[in-house]
Amino acid sequence: MTNHFFRSVIFAVGMVGCACAAAPRMNVLFIVADDLRTSLGCYGDTQVKSPNIDRIAAKGVRFERAYCQYPVCNASRSSFLTGLRPDHTGIFSNESVLRLEKPDLVTLPQLYKQNGYFTASIGKITHAGVDAAGKPMLFNDPKAYTEFSNGVITKLGKTGEGRNLTGGKLAWCQWLSANGTDEDQPDGQNAATAIKLIEDHKVAPFFIGMGFHKPHDPFFAPKKYFDLYPLEGIQLAKEPADRSAELPLAIPNENAFKSFTDQERKEFRRAYFAGISFTDAQIGKLLDTLDRLKLWDNTIVVMMGDHGYHLGEHGWWNKVTIFELCARTPLIVWAPGMKGMGKDAKGIVEFVDIYPTLTDLCGLTPPEPQDGKSFRKLLDDPALPGKTAAFTQVTRGKNMGRSIRTDRWRYTEWAEGQLGIELYDHSNDPLEYHNLATHPEHKALMTSLSKQLHDIQSH
Repeated sequence: MTNHFFRSVIFAVGMVGCACAAAPRMNVLFIVADDLRTSLGCYGDTQVKSPNIDRIAAKGVRFERAYCQYPVCNASRSSFLTGLRPDHTGIFSNESVLRLEKPDLVTLPQLYKQNGYFTASIGKITHAGVDAAGKPMLFNDPKAYTEFSNGVITKLGKTGEGRNLTGGKLAWCQWLSANGTDEDQPDGQNAATAIKLIEDHKVAPFFIGMGFHKPHDPFFAPKKYFDLYPLEGIQLAKEPADRSAELPLAIPNENAFKSFTDQERKEFRRAYFAGISFTDAQIGKLLDTLDRLKLWDNTIVVMMGDHGYHLGEHGWWNKVTIFELCARTPLIVWAPGMKGMGKDAKGIVEFVDIYPTLTDLCGLTPPEPQDGKSFRKLLDDPALPGKTAAFTQVTRGKNMGRSIRTDRWRYTEWAEGQLGIELYDHSNDPLEYHNLATHPEHKALMTSLSKQLHDIQSH
């Protein structure tokens, strides 16, 4: 009887051990939309139709205040794919190539690959830069990805109604209400490829990066998405009459935008919104796949933009600023087993925190050093406070602009304050039109914020 008892205990312990060993590792579906600002229904935008992104936002944790570290595609991606700030990656433009500049850095998908995951980059996750002729290179990184794929626009998908909004002065500033289906555009093809890879690797751990090109320029999308936005219904940005004068470096100098009429302004916004809805539809196909394959219980989903964008605010129609509109971006996370799913997190997080958070959730050890901190606790309790501040920077020629965003304030220095200082009170001025930097009552506050900027720079 005693021997039978011990054999039973050993058998039970063995079964527990086998169960633990056989427990599936978490998959990761990592979705990045290029140039996507918070113009989404789930972020309170009443113009834009984004039912599928709203759907994952209702299921996961929607971060109200998530901030990129650099408002340009390559620099932002190089930062969040390494968990390092731009000062540490050394990437400050779209021309540099992270893998060439810092070959020994272990990127997020690379770490998953090293730990036995199937890894794939579909579309644009890693930004590769441009070649000597100025032509964009492929977005592949063999060290990080087992498989790479990127669609191409079809002949039919290049036809339709559209025009260049600057008369050709800016080649990128064009829209096309395109003929054909979703699959005549790269993002439609890429979504289909991602679905096939999820199906093929559903029984093994995967890290699939799905990088949508839209709403990035050129603003091409199938006609049905333009039809969602009648031109007469497009609302334009309005600036207060008593706004402060813009600092010289706050907005890049681009004369082509200064000649925009309301017609161009409405067409630009309409085309950008069409790109959002096009991307949203492709995201819906991915979510439907997780439903169909019953993968929600073992798949982490991240949905984000790489940085924000201006649509006429401050007279600007692009990225590359460190105003709230460019620094703040959508971030939504579904993490199985976390108690905060279905809630909003209002605490501050930064994109450098994504790497350590995902590795924390998956039981992987990130390389050292890391500039970010895991926000796993916010996925369990979104009511907890986030970081005390987020930091974003951008270059203007040889000059650097650095900005800190706290719960209430945004403070910005250009060339360490020598070329201008900005201070905005978000309790009264969410679009940052009233610069309070010259107000003497804020001197002590500005001294404190400046010290925080310099401290983060020296670390």
